[in-house]
Amino acid sequence: MQTIPANTITCALARFVATTGWSEIPAAVRHEAKRALVNYVAVALAGCHDPVINKAAAVYGRFRADRSASVIGRADQTDMLNAAALNAMSANVFDFDDTHMPTIIHPTAPVAAALFALAEAQEESATISGEALLLAFVLGVEVECRIGNAVSPEHYQRGWHITSTCGVFGAAAAVAKARGLSEQQIVWALGNASAQAGGLVETLGTMSKSISVGNAARNGLLSALLAAEGFSGPDAPLEGARGYLRVSAARPDLGAITDGLGSDWALSSNTYKPYPCGVVLNPVIDACLELRRDASWTLDDIERVELTGHPLLRERTDRPGVRSGRESQVSAQHAVAVTLARGKAGLAEFSDEAVADGSLKAFTGRLRFIDDASWDVESAQVSIVLRSGESVSRRVDAGRGSLAAPLTDEELAAKLRELAAYGGSGVQPQPLTEMLWRFDREPDAATLMRMARPTQAA
Repeated sequence: MQTIPANTITCALARFVATTGWSEIPAAVRHEAKRALVNYVAVALAGCHDPVINKAAAVYGRFRADRSASVIGRADQTDMLNAAALNAMSANVFDFDDTHMPTIIHPTAPVAAALFALAEAQEESATISGEALLLAFVLGVEVECRIGNAVSPEHYQRGWHITSTCGVFGAAAAVAKARGLSEQQIVWALGNASAQAGGLVETLGTMSKSISVGNAARNGLLSALLAAEGFSGPDAPLEGARGYLRVSAARPDLGAITDGLGSDWALSSNTYKPYPCGVVLNPVIDACLELRRDASWTLDDIERVELTGHPLLRERTDRPGVRSGRESQVSAQHAVAVTLARGKAGLAEFSDEAVADGSLKAFTGRLRFIDDASWDVESAQVSIVLRSGESVSRRVDAGRGSLAAPLTDEELAAKLRELAAYGGSGVQPQPLTEMLWRFDREPDAATLMRMARPTQAA
């Protein structure tokens, strides 16, 4: 059998995945993994019957190999590769999923979707427990976010969609761990994933984005399954001269892959959104809600709105003239207008119907960005200048859902209830929530997916 050099970065990462046990995961990180899965199920149930998922399910279904795996919130079953893709798409379609700081990777969708598809398709003799799935999930997230740290922020600025490009590595590592692959096989799995990493920022706001998010889960799963059969790859797929890190970023931080490995955990920097839009908009919406709460003015009274924040805010959300709810999720112009107009920022406010509102369209040209690199990415200030000359401002130093102001367990459970109702699947959220909080004691991880499937077509 081919052997790998002991001193490569890829090897060190593979060894960490292969040898780390559940007892080595800190209690706080274990609990964060459960929180991430509660949020994952919530957002997947919200998106399960979105037109994007309906169209994808119809096309993917033409190539279904079997019916061994579930699609969250849908009665139809499919094979595990298609299930992995569709469940990752569903969890990400509203841009309401979790966000790792500072990479802005949405870490759970690609990794969890691949693991649950594997768990369901496993033969009874190879059942994956809740504890084993949680361990694999923690390690998969660790891999994708460390790779993300190594190429950030240049990677995203060059136009790569980092959730998709790094997510495939996380899914591959997680499935490799769940399957009990050797260190050598995990290196191969990462090599196989490196050949399938793709996704472009240009696709944000369109259905095309969902393809690469789905592929991250599907191709990561496939990468590990191939490695399990001895499908080999390069010794250093990450740090090699023409490996992923050096190709996807001109100046990758190789130390970010291994520095603090086993002591600094990516899930400790994970956040959950209170609003269905780009995470950098959270403090903006918070400020707008505060301004709207005390308003004695209307939208027509506003001369302009000045939005002060980290340059990343403008880079990611300066999108006037959006044409769809999908595009509005990453538009500061729309987020400010709809929140000031309606005093709320739920899924309905980032829908096609909201985008079609003529009064909101007319307002979006009044927004001005003020970049200030000294601001934290989780903070922002909204200043309203009225036609009367009066001005009012609100500054938010830590947006709701940020690391400094995280959503509580109760708020995450409430999010699951609300989004399950929104998605219209008929799946009951309470049993899912209860199982997830005790998931490390669940003997068969696939049980959750069976509970997340309606008894009849919605």
